[in-house]
Amino acid sequence: MISSAASSSSKSRGSLGATDARMDIAALGRAPLRFGLGTRHITSTDLQVAEANAELLSEDVPEPAGVASDVSLLRGFKATIPSAERGKSRRHQMRNVNTVHIGLKKLGTNARGLLAEDAYHDHESGSDDDLVMVNAHPKKRRGRRTRESLGASVALGKEELRRQEQEILFDKENIHVRRTLMLAEISEITAKIDSLEAIRSQLESDLLKLKEDELELDDELEGVRERKAIEEPNGQAKRVDQSSRRRKGPVFLPSEHDDLPPGIAFLTLPTSSQNAPIAALDFSEPYGTLVSAASESDDDPSPRVWDMLEIEEIGRLRGHRGPVRALQVEDHVCLTGGEDGALRVWDLRRVGDQDGELINLADIREEQDDDSTTSCIRNGTGNGSIVSGTDGPCARVLEGHSKAISALYFEENCLVSGASDKTLRQWDLTTGQCVMTMDILWAIAHPSGSSMSASTSGLLSGAASVIGNFAVPMPPRSDGSWDMYQDFIGAVQFWGYGLVSGSGDGVVRMWDMRTGQAHRTLLGHTAPVTCLQFDQLHIVTGSLDKSIRIWDIRTGGITDTIKFEHGVTALQFDTRKVVAAAGENAVKIYNRTTRQVSSLVTNGHTRPVERLRYMDRYLATGGLDSTVKIWAL
Repeated sequence: MISSAASSSSKSRGSLGATDARMDIAALGRAPLRFGLGTRHITSTDLQVAEANAELLSEDVPEPAGVASDVSLLRGFKATIPSAERGKSRRHQMRNVNTVHIGLKKLGTNARGLLAEDAYHDHESGSDDDLVMVNAHPKKRRGRRTRESLGASVALGKEELRRQEQEILFDKENIHVRRTLMLAEISEITAKIDSLEAIRSQLESDLLKLKEDELELDDELEGVRERKAIEEPNGQAKRVDQSSRRRKGPVFLPSEHDDLPPGIAFLTLPTSSQNAPIAALDFSEPYGTLVSAASESDDDPSPRVWDMLEIEEIGRLRGHRGPVRALQVEDHVCLTGGEDGALRVWDLRRVGDQDGELINLADIREEQDDDSTTSCIRNGTGNGSIVSGTDGPCARVLEGHSKAISALYFEENCLVSGASDKTLRQWDLTTGQCVMTMDILWAIAHPSGSSMSASTSGLLSGAASVIGNFAVPMPPRSDGSWDMYQDFIGAVQFWGYGLVSGSGDGVVRMWDMRTGQAHRTLLGHTAPVTCLQFDQLHIVTGSLDKSIRIWDIRTGGITDTIKFEHGVTALQFDTRKVVAAAGENAVKIYNRTTRQVSSLVTNGHTRPVERLRYMDRYLATGGLDSTVKIWAL
């Protein structure tokens, strides 16, 4: 569709038409612009575009009813050029033939007290002294036409009216074509915006991933520095007693672990009969030794010990007169607390060994102590005894609580236990002596460290009056099951001299282990606190009020609240995530960077999860389905 403006001969047009039959406009735009018109380069002034109706009319534009249905691309072009308004201008001029010139512009200028056009020109040609103000109220002209005479001043005729009707329809069609083009452009811009938003979202996601990678590197760096700090000058590594819950950096996992798909339970341990939910579990290290305890059933409720490298049960921890409610494993040492109110210290290396050899806690900790004694150590607040081989791997029994033990935490030679007798007890594991008793009832009656409203104070006073027989119904789980919650001390953890406890009155308390006094009370939960963990900056607590709260240790304020559909029974956190058991079959993972909650369900539990423990990318969970699941995170 290219013709030469310089040549009007039919022969030239014929040759160009033959060329156009084999080449489209896009191809011509990339051609060197030589079409047999000599060796001279063709410029834009030498070419003009002529309409090819056969091709352009084949491109249909959808039109509404009443408007032309077949509109070519050239038609769309004509609707957007200035000449599209030509019909409107022509009609306007036809309707104003023989009408009087009123001079509306000049009248409006005069009415606003402005210079008239003639006066302005006079001012331009004259001096400043020649300024003349136009009268804002000119005299009215005689013989002014009425509105009716102005509207009926021109007789157009049928042919002109028919032509104007066609022009109006044509103008409406132009408007529709322009509207369609604008809508198409808006759609294109919207698509570009959506594309940019998707790119922005991806970049933000990548940025958050970089933040998580940075946090992971920080943990790894801290772990390397911790390992570096324990190296002696001669290159010999010395033992440092530190809870695995506070160790930083990645653990040493087998190379095969990286081949496991993340978020899938790759191992299931059938720990007991179907009517015995998992009450407690812990492990020493990934693929190390795992201990699980089930609630009372027809089977033996003694905790089971598993070798997770060989994936086999290696023995039982027999000795408690009833189910075990709390336990903790560190290296080869395991501490258990049962419904019988007793605490037992176990050497996991001796599981299955029933020899009558004397076992001492110092031997378990791999520390030589020639002055160890076999006598019982007793005092007015509690007693501990070293037992002989009749109990197999049991090294010591600590007695002092009068009711079931529901929470415990130990580090090095210090142990803190909480029981349904509403007390916290601090133990020296070297001597087995209870060195301090902290009374929750006294702390409720003497709150400190936070301001309380009258309603909160009355709530605590009421709790103290009926706390003798503490029992509250748990919120229903996802499967509709529920129990009576009777563990008044839900969780404890200490670090140095700082102790944090969560109790059945929904209060989180911070204690000074040197004085035994609660120096700060954190209020926010509206139901019993069932689990907690803290580090240098934050305390994370879970409650039956269906929430997890993250507290700032420095201010005592809540920095984040995570809501769930059911009560929270277990949690653990690090700098990147919070893993929780929240009354569902799935394990809940809260990403602290993106603030999003995900679920682990593949090959998971068939009933709600109750307990969990993870280290780096190795997670163990126990549920109401009486099984322990091992996950790759």
